[in-house]
Amino acid sequence: MATRKSPGKQKPNTKSRDTKKSSTSVGELGNGGELHQTVAGKHATLTTNQGTPISDNQNSLRAHPRGPTLLEDFILREKITHFDHERIPERIVHARGSAAHGFFELTKSLKKYTTAQVLTEVGVRTPVFTRFSTVAGGGGSVDTPRDVRGFSVKLYTQQGNWDLVGNNIPVFFIQDAIKFPDVVHAVKMEPDRGFPQAGSAHDTFWDFISLTPEAMHMIMWAMSDRTIPRSLRMIEGFGVHSFRLINAAGDSTFVKFHWRPKLGLQSTIWDEAVKLQCADNDFHRRDLFDAIQSGNFPEWEFAVQLFTQAQADKFPFDHLDPTKLIPEELVPLTVIGRMVLDRWPDNFFAETEQVAYCPSHIVPGIDFSNDPLLQGRLFSYLDTQLSRLGSPNFHQLPINAPKCPFANQQRDGHMQMEVPKGRVNYEPSTLDPNSARETPKGFRSMAIVESGERGRIRAESFADHYSQARQFFRSQTKYEQTHMAGALVFELSKVEHPHIREAIVGHLRHIDPSLAQRVADGLGLKGMPDAPVGAIVPVKDQPPSPALRVIGNGKDTLQGRAVGILIADGSDGAAIKAIRKAATEAGAAVKIVAPKLGGAKLADGSMLPADGQLAGTPSVVFDAVAIVLSDAGGKMLAKEAAAVDFVRDAFGHLKAIAADAGAQAVLKQAGIEKDAGVVDAKDPKAFIKAAKTRQWDREAKVRTLP
Repeated sequence: MATRKSPGKQKPNTKSRDTKKSSTSVGELGNGGELHQTVAGKHATLTTNQGTPISDNQNSLRAHPRGPTLLEDFILREKITHFDHERIPERIVHARGSAAHGFFELTKSLKKYTTAQVLTEVGVRTPVFTRFSTVAGGGGSVDTPRDVRGFSVKLYTQQGNWDLVGNNIPVFFIQDAIKFPDVVHAVKMEPDRGFPQAGSAHDTFWDFISLTPEAMHMIMWAMSDRTIPRSLRMIEGFGVHSFRLINAAGDSTFVKFHWRPKLGLQSTIWDEAVKLQCADNDFHRRDLFDAIQSGNFPEWEFAVQLFTQAQADKFPFDHLDPTKLIPEELVPLTVIGRMVLDRWPDNFFAETEQVAYCPSHIVPGIDFSNDPLLQGRLFSYLDTQLSRLGSPNFHQLPINAPKCPFANQQRDGHMQMEVPKGRVNYEPSTLDPNSARETPKGFRSMAIVESGERGRIRAESFADHYSQARQFFRSQTKYEQTHMAGALVFELSKVEHPHIREAIVGHLRHIDPSLAQRVADGLGLKGMPDAPVGAIVPVKDQPPSPALRVIGNGKDTLQGRAVGILIADGSDGAAIKAIRKAATEAGAAVKIVAPKLGGAKLADGSMLPADGQLAGTPSVVFDAVAIVLSDAGGKMLAKEAAAVDFVRDAFGHLKAIAADAGAQAVLKQAGIEKDAGVVDAKDPKAFIKAAKTRQWDREAKVRTLP
């Protein structure tokens, strides 16, 4: 079995001033040094576009190890600028998105911590525009691949626009923004062949990950059920980074922002997600649209984690490291408001496509931390909007324009839509008493003393790459752990190069030996690859965090879910009516499915129109199904592949099934045996109870699990 040589154990690197020492953190496993040489031999020298050799492509230039990124870092700026301009006009990442208008309402004031009025004035409704998106695929890709989901909110506050630009995952793949072009290039379609689209199951992505151990925590999230959500209405949102809140006295408190769905968390399972891509490319977009149009407005709680520098100093990790989260058990969430999305855009292009989010758009009372990924994003997002929207005046587009007064001395530029008047276009001036002036109440940065030796430095506190990955995996239920192992086996089975597969399994040994063994067995490896040696710090066992699970953090309800009722000629109208009534009262949307779109003639002679035709409305689009058929209808549909697949998929996807006597012929043809989730259609209450959750105990009976 081919194995990678280890570059050997290294001490934490605390400074790198263009010396022979390589930069830290990617450090021991592949920061462009020994491991690359071992795998691929001699490389060309990496340079800037001007030919300047680059000594460190892993770390931005910082004032000191935990300090801010410096504007003079021309290597970072050139790399990010080129990356930002790679797609015209499509977004480089997050191209496939859906969005809606709504409002944010504060329910608990943070006046003690901040002067930001949107966080201090209880009861005020602030307009918002929220966009959800996949990361890897292009604008024409599908809604339901395994992928991180963007979760970005533009709040049109009375002090200016505040863009909270985040994801449905609280951590990220990399610690430093200088690596962002690399991780996105790796996960995007491979440049020589143009595929795969909207998927990470290929060599370039996993090659990069195998050389970037700091990504292992994010990989655990990416391989979890979090990245195959049932609905955009059922995902969490995270600001990812630590920010600062600043109060009237100038005191600072660190904060992390969270959005929590009112409907609770819910995901699909992998086979279901794959079939949803075929059933409805726009499944999430349609679900969001239908919910808003029907008045079932999606809602999220807004919560914060507040902590001081003194508290942060005691954390067993560095909160400035974007590959780390703060467990809720360590710093509890405080719910301070809610967001409701209640209006679909009038024009998809003008609003959803032209909206421009920038993490640098904040308001007085909020400030940035020294998170090195955030520091790079502050430059990158503005730069990419200039490229994508073609003008420094993109803020004048209606979807981007503040809803409060704004004025400055910036003039002209491509696509200028305003007509500035007067002779004064500078400040200060004496010629126009009404021209805009600075104000003592305006935005102020936190006064912080920064000291230390500047350089391309990764702080020692960023060196633990595996402890939180282990915590996340061990916090999952046994079902979710099985799904993660299966996801890793699937992804790595698509990787052509054995050494990449083996390297990832080696990393998994640091996270959890049982997970590594399950993946190795699933891949058919002849032996267990060596774990990477020279981990900078020992892996720590941290307490499991139930808040990190999907299962158990849903809601015991059918609210926001969908139930399908399959019928045919001769079906019992009373049974259909009883199931529909029970499901509707439980909060579900109910759709009738029939062999013909016109519907079916019921046993009493009445005609019941259908909402969907059987061949085009598979059970994957529902959360639970009922099959109500006459004996003749059951025998007929038992010969219809679409009907057999309808019940077989529902059973295989662990959904509740209500079936009457006539439906038994179809169930028998599908090979379905009764269990706790297969109930008599004459008992709507039992069906509703079973429909509120997946039948997890069924899973081991319907598929081979790693």
